[in-house]
Amino acid sequence: QLCTKAEFAETVARLAEVQPNRLSKAALETLSVIAFKQPITRAEIDEIRGVQVDRVLQNLIDKELIKELGRKEVIGRPILYGTTEVFLNCFGMDTLADLPPLPDE
Repeated sequence: QLCTKAEFAETVARLAEVQPNRLSKAALETLSVIAFKQPITRAEIDEIRGVQVDRVLQNLIDKELIKELGRKEVIGRPILYGTTEVFLNCFGMDTLADLPPLPDE
């Protein structure tokens, strides 16, 4: 709960408005791949999407939707990515089990 003097109410109300934070199509696609395939490396995401995702990954990290989970035990030890609690909250889920099933290919 936020309380203020009546004379400041309008200003505080404008400051408190939540600005919509939209994701690009590329970010949503990348986030979907990570959500369903985690833990996953950048190279694996690149292969699935067919494009480089370096900048998209950084944007998703900045928005706290994904995080580094560790390193894969292979040559080069690439970073493994996965979703965060913020991701679950933003998409109205309690756990990853709430994700819809993938269609059979």
